[in-house]
Amino acid sequence: MDIKRLDFNLLVTLDALLAERSVSRAAQRLNLSQPALSAQLARLREMLGDPLFIPSHRGMTPTPLALGLQAPLAAALAQLRDVVTSARAFDPARDRFTVHVACSDYVQSALLLDFTLALRDEAPGVRLALHALDTARLEARMEQGAVDLAVLTPEGIADALRSRPLFEERYVFIARRGHPALRRPLDVRRFCDLDHVMVSPRGGGFTTPVDDVLDAQGLQRRVVVSASTFHAVLELVERSDLVALVPARMVEGRTHRLRVLAPPLEVPGFAIHLAWHNRNHRDVAQRWVRERLVAFARAAHEID
Repeated sequence: MDIKRLDFNLLVTLDALLAERSVSRAAQRLNLSQPALSAQLARLREMLGDPLFIPSHRGMTPTPLALGLQAPLAAALAQLRDVVTSARAFDPARDRFTVHVACSDYVQSALLLDFTLALRDEAPGVRLALHALDTARLEARMEQGAVDLAVLTPEGIADALRSRPLFEERYVFIARRGHPALRRPLDVRRFCDLDHVMVSPRGGGFTTPVDDVLDAQGLQRRVVVSASTFHAVLELVERSDLVALVPARMVEGRTHRLRVLAPPLEVPGFAIHLAWHNRNHRDVAQRWVRERLVAFARAAHEID
């Protein structure tokens, strides 16, 4: 192959196709039309003398040649990106780029929505794309470039990722205003007798570390609904006699419809960290966003 005739844009296209295994998703990732990306795939096939991808019921399956190229191509592009980005200064007032952030709905409400609005004033050209958090695939998606940052609990951060702490969170007990059970002080036994709703991000779970604390005391609460998001929990509690334990920052600004109390038992809180992959570590624009997010989180939540 004559490398002088190589179009490096085709390598970026191949990297996106290997990451997404779909022409439509790769086109969206590269801000190209599907016909334009299909034309580039045709040129790649001609250049490499290989079909590269075989259609399947789940998208496209890479050929052995394509799979063999995936890791070295991703590493080469990351190194090239480091060289280019480290050689220039980043101007937040003028530069334009997109940061892909994986997080839960809790993190969106507690941190990222306010951060997004603050970022608009300082860096109007920086776009945040918020993705649902999938800890099982997080490291792979970061390695592929589909996710740049993740905001999550430290237990979900793989050893290969870099991270920094953002803030600590605590749980509060919530019920709708006028709930008949709150006419008297709430003790742990009456807490257990109420109908609870809880969050199970993966779906189907009916226990949390709170239930371990209760079990150690010979007690058991009655969880009747397992929801996939905290927003669903808040909606159910506001509209019924269900009660819940939720992170304190989820209910800021909602106390006109909710009673917010300290739990009648010791409930362990949790930490929130920022994580990223080595591929983005030296990128000046990515580093600027990370530093702004850390500073914003610590200022907003009074963390030293």
